[in-house]
Amino acid sequence: MRKPKSRTRIQQKNIQAILDAALEVFSQFGFRGSTLDQIATQAGLSKPNLLYYFPSKEAIHAELLEELLENWLAPLHEITADGDPIEEIMGYVHRKLQMSRDFPRESRLFANEILQGAPRIMEAITGDLKTLVDEKVVIIRQWSAEGRIAETDPYHLIFSIWALTQHYADFDVQVRAILPDQRDDQIYAQADDYLTKLFTRLLTA
Repeated sequence: MRKPKSRTRIQQKNIQAILDAALEVFSQFGFRGSTLDQIATQAGLSKPNLLYYFPSKEAIHAELLEELLENWLAPLHEITADGDPIEEIMGYVHRKLQMSRDFPRESRLFANEILQGAPRIMEAITGDLKTLVDEKVVIIRQWSAEGRIAETDPYHLIFSIWALTQHYADFDVQVRAILPDQRDDQIYAQADDYLTKLFTRLLTA
């Protein structure tokens, strides 16, 4: 991540414009399929102006991924051993679904990186993400051992939550094609209701 420094309002505006443009481009074309020219055009800046703020495509992508990972881990951090097990897990499901609704480009950026073998975030996946998942797995296993939820494989439970919530962002085009007459709020309300029933039934002891 670039070192914080004093910036003018114009500089801050341009940096944000570049990051917003890069998010749009990367989420559509992936890292390999994206170019600095595309990002500059999307941002409404010249390529030399873009390079004043970021030395390379890699630098822009790295900053986006760093911000993304911080936000991506936050919903899982909120699961606490002191709460009601089903409420804690369902809270996580709701938060992940809300992220798909509110941050679809970020979800696709992450998915594209994973599909490429995670070359730029493998360290974070095998480090911070794995550590956090392992911590929550211990909690879920304890709940199962105490009979507070049905016995389940915690890792695959978490994988299922990721798959079923992020689908609505990563496969947005497919969802809209199948449900062309429904608004976003209707789709996500129905998804929330369905996932609530699905996971509640799965977890009820």
